[in-house]
Amino acid sequence: MEMRKPAMDLAVAVVALLLCFGVAGVSSDASNHRYKKGDHVPLYVNKVGPFHNPSETYRYFDLPFCTPEHVTEKKEALGEVLNGDRLVDAPYKLDFGTDQKAELLCKKNLSKADVAKFRSAVSKDYYFQMYYDDLPLWGFIGKVDKEGKDLEEYKYFLYQRFHFDVVYNKDRVIEITVHTDPDMLLDVTDDKDIEVEFVYSVNWKETTISFEKRMEKYSQTSSLPHHLEIHWFSIINSCVTVLLLTGFLATILMRVLKNDFVKFENPLDCHLPKQRTVLLVRLGTSLLYIWYAHDEESADDEEETGWKYIHGDVFRFPKYKSLLAACLGSGTQLFTLTIFIFILALVGVFYPYNRGALFTALVIIYALTSGIAGYAATSFYCQLEGTNWVRNLLLTGCLFCGPLFLTFCFLNTVAIIYSATAALPFGTIVVIVLIWTLVTSPLLVLGGIAGKNSKAEFQAPVRTTKYPREIPELPWYRHTVPQMIMAGFLPFSAIYIELYYIFASVWGHRIYTIYSILFIVFIILIIVTAFITVALTYFQLAAEDHEWWWRSFLCGGSTGLFVYGYCWYYYHARSDMSGFMQTSFFFGYMACICYGFFLMLGTVGFRASLLFVRHIYRSIKCE
Repeated sequence: MEMRKPAMDLAVAVVALLLCFGVAGVSSDASNHRYKKGDHVPLYVNKVGPFHNPSETYRYFDLPFCTPEHVTEKKEALGEVLNGDRLVDAPYKLDFGTDQKAELLCKKNLSKADVAKFRSAVSKDYYFQMYYDDLPLWGFIGKVDKEGKDLEEYKYFLYQRFHFDVVYNKDRVIEITVHTDPDMLLDVTDDKDIEVEFVYSVNWKETTISFEKRMEKYSQTSSLPHHLEIHWFSIINSCVTVLLLTGFLATILMRVLKNDFVKFENPLDCHLPKQRTVLLVRLGTSLLYIWYAHDEESADDEEETGWKYIHGDVFRFPKYKSLLAACLGSGTQLFTLTIFIFILALVGVFYPYNRGALFTALVIIYALTSGIAGYAATSFYCQLEGTNWVRNLLLTGCLFCGPLFLTFCFLNTVAIIYSATAALPFGTIVVIVLIWTLVTSPLLVLGGIAGKNSKAEFQAPVRTTKYPREIPELPWYRHTVPQMIMAGFLPFSAIYIELYYIFASVWGHRIYTIYSILFIVFIILIIVTAFITVALTYFQLAAEDHEWWWRSFLCGGSTGLFVYGYCWYYYHARSDMSGFMQTSFFFGYMACICYGFFLMLGTVGFRASLLFVRHIYRSIKCE
């Protein structure tokens, strides 16, 4: 669209292939959106469905509305198809600048089956969505009234008349709304053959609002003062969490670790027995160790500095290192994908009711960043002295795509059974398979080869002993699951307020446009995840538990489990979604999103812990 050309140009600079798949949402036949009086401006009908079930949508003419003689489907971009859009040319004639009063669209005899369809749709609060010159408009197809003595009898009415109010500025359409006439209702309560007359009218009004600002009204709801106050409260809450964690971690680094480094400046101290006061006396070229009795102070020192006694085991490579490397590769790719999506959002690509662009960007950028996953996974796997890098590369490629593919197959089958627009056409599935075959897989292999040939060595500041040290018995709260709960709670508490608005946008009809605030919250989430994982890793090492590799990854990614737990709360307490299809779509795709969240944040937690562990063991200079 012309009003978004600067943003689109920058987006193309970030990822050039986006235009190949049509990032720019719905496009009218007039490329420049300029019309003369009397010009035909096409009105496209999109879909209908229950208002509270955003995934359960159907084609507009699946209901027995007035159908044109020739149904012309609009060519759609990849993202629009993934979004469930199915645009067809409507029989309405809304010629530019031309008023129309009570124009008869059609007369139609409704059979009992047609009446039953309309009644079922009205009872489920079906809404319709249309597009006029790229501007969305929507409304309900009918209403339900309660009658009878105790208001226990329901009456179902179908709207027969729609009135379009169109606002224009010179030769361009600025705004359009549709209203229903409450006086022209058709009773569809009983199963009987009836005649319906669909009527529409059009009123044109001139305005001074510029064409470039016509989409602003769709984002006003998310930028209202009380909404902004809630968003900023979320950021303040997150910042307080970051400050507390920063202070907590600074206390560890500045006091505990500093004292530890002072006490162990001599390399020989790393091998001294625990809980003893030692006096070193040099006799010629030998050292005489004089042992003093155990005291409480030395016991306290041991409790604080237990991490130094496992220096020979802390860099012992973990079990299932191929799986860990694959998780880190997939997590790195998803982190890169998220950063690119934020860049596109901040430059204005994902403006309101252009959500098809988001799906297109996700597919294309994920395909283009697969090389990052291959490089990160294989490089780290080779650093861990892995030999079967080909198997590791296959595992990396299937780690996230595999569960996503299986979930898609199940949910697409459900959509086909329901005849919903969420079911992807065969051609779209072929396009996605070709992208995966011709782009994702080759880049994954190239990244893996580059990672294997990088010949980077694992930088361990201390040597690993031949035999592993026995891990002492730890209390229950130091085990993996309690530590994951502790690690996931703080990052989740920093984002949970913003989660509601994201869910209401993705799984509802609220519009989310304040991407700058969302990006700030995301940065805070990354910082909090890194800090809390580092802190828990330190406590684990202080307890002389050297198996920190998987623990740091699981603790970092545990926020994804909290987000999935929030899904259950949102579904049952904050939404009105219902039905098998909507339920399966919500929990199925949210499981994939939270799984990706788990991999991404797990990678952040592990990388932060690895830097921390290398730093502290490099500082004590054990030989």
